[in-house]
Amino acid sequence: MSRKGKRTEGLEESHPFTGMSQVNPNAAGVDIGAVEIVVCVAGGERTQVVKAFGNYTVDLQAIGRWLKEYDVKTVAMESTGVYWIPLFEELERQGFECLLTLAPGASAGVSSRSLRRVAGRKSDITDAQWIQTLHSYGLLESSFRPQAELVALRTLLRHRGQLVEHRSPHILHTPALAPGASVQKALLQMNVQLSQAVSDITGVTGQTIIRAILSGERDPQKLASMREPGCKKSAEEIGKALTGTWREEHLFILKQSVEMFDFYTRQVQACDEEIERVYGLTRPDWETGDILPLGERKRNSHSKNRPQNPEGIRKHLKRTPAPTAGAVSAGWT
Repeated sequence: MSRKGKRTEGLEESHPFTGMSQVNPNAAGVDIGAVEIVVCVAGGERTQVVKAFGNYTVDLQAIGRWLKEYDVKTVAMESTGVYWIPLFEELERQGFECLLTLAPGASAGVSSRSLRRVAGRKSDITDAQWIQTLHSYGLLESSFRPQAELVALRTLLRHRGQLVEHRSPHILHTPALAPGASVQKALLQMNVQLSQAVSDITGVTGQTIIRAILSGERDPQKLASMREPGCKKSAEEIGKALTGTWREEHLFILKQSVEMFDFYTRQVQACDEEIERVYGLTRPDWETGDILPLGERKRNSHSKNRPQNPEGIRKHLKRTPAPTAGAVSAGWT
């Protein structure tokens, strides 16, 4: 049986910063919420001054002016989501050094552990005070924040990923991700086993057959004759798989699912063009250097999500600087 530790008697005081000197005496701490921003600065005689602001653009500008009244040079802010971005950019524009420390539980950020303190931290005011205190003693590290031109690229690349993610449920039957209608689900409900006839219904053969069905073709042998020469299945076997019930409601769903897939495909292509343009403006004076050729497997990839100009993108990536080793990004990856 384990022995109980000695019980602490009465109240005891602790002075965690005794013997430490402030390295950032002109530091401010900011806690950012959806509707309110709480800012803490150092006052006279080791006191702190806390003020709450709104989140409109005029409020962000007012925060900068208020910080200058207290001769603040560096600002540490804690936030989840994207609420921090407008304030971060506005304060940087006004000349402040800004450090981002994502809140505990957020997806990234090296300083979130530093912000955890004793149980009972229950208000934005005490959060801002704690951030200001830690920052003034140099106990916070900033999360990696890429340069402005790379931020624009990151935004576009994330948007492209979301477009691809939203497109896939309209073509594939993925109940766990999208329990609604899809091309594959509509075909299966008509007992058109296209996924057994071809390996990829988004490939040339699959798309040709699907669009022929939408154009009114119902003869399974004519549909099977549309297969590519390299298709492994015979025309007879494909014809059996393409014999369906052709119910009107499922044909209607098939039509709309294909239209949604085509819409997202056009959006992805437009996004690729914008990414290509922004890549071209990023460090145009930097040398690309030698680009190693892709392996045979990559060169012959049939991915539907690859960019339209993969070699050009590879050259841009070679030229664009990457985060330094050990740097942790605020959602960069």
